[in-house]
Amino acid sequence: TMNINQMLIGPTLGNVTVVLLFVFPMITMRTYSEEKRSGSIELLLTSPVTDVEIILGKFFGALGLYVAMLAVTLLYMGILFVYGNPEWRPLVAAYLGLLLMGGAFVSIGLLISSTTSNQIVAGVVTFVVFLLFWIIGWFADTAGPTIGPITSWLSITEHFDDFSKGIIDTKHVLYYLSLITFGLFLTAKSVDTERWRG
Repeated sequence: TMNINQMLIGPTLGNVTVVLLFVFPMITMRTYSEEKRSGSIELLLTSPVTDVEIILGKFFGALGLYVAMLAVTLLYMGILFVYGNPEWRPLVAAYLGLLLMGGAFVSIGLLISSTTSNQIVAGVVTFVVFLLFWIIGWFADTAGPTIGPITSWLSITEHFDDFSKGIIDTKHVLYYLSLITFGLFLTAKSVDTERWRG
């Protein structure tokens, strides 16, 4: 019998990660840079909400848009369940992986957007950074015994592999969560700098 998870779902969700590479810079590039350009950032920084609330609001806003986009793909998965019998556990793991990867991308995108007032610059730099996180794992085999494991660990896609196979490993979850936390922390510092400059 054909394993639908291995033959169809794994590769499809793998392709979704490629799409994210192009989608997330577009989602996040305006989050701060547009407000800096239009001058509404001053209004935001003097409003009675804390920096953390502003950042989390933007983070969950962008993540919410991404979740809505992911929800559309569930229609296709639903069709597979109607006509086939894929296992649901690997599917849940894969979607969790996509969600965590998305969160990491959003936090990095927010950070980059908070450092420039030009949204095109923010978009391009975000794309380049994502691409680096993407391809760094390719050099793991040729980088040697010391740098190899580091490049492999930094690779955002290497951590997704297990999820796409239906394996939820805490080290991968921690990797994404720490990336999200680190990105949001640096965004907070960047916004704080903006406040002092203002």
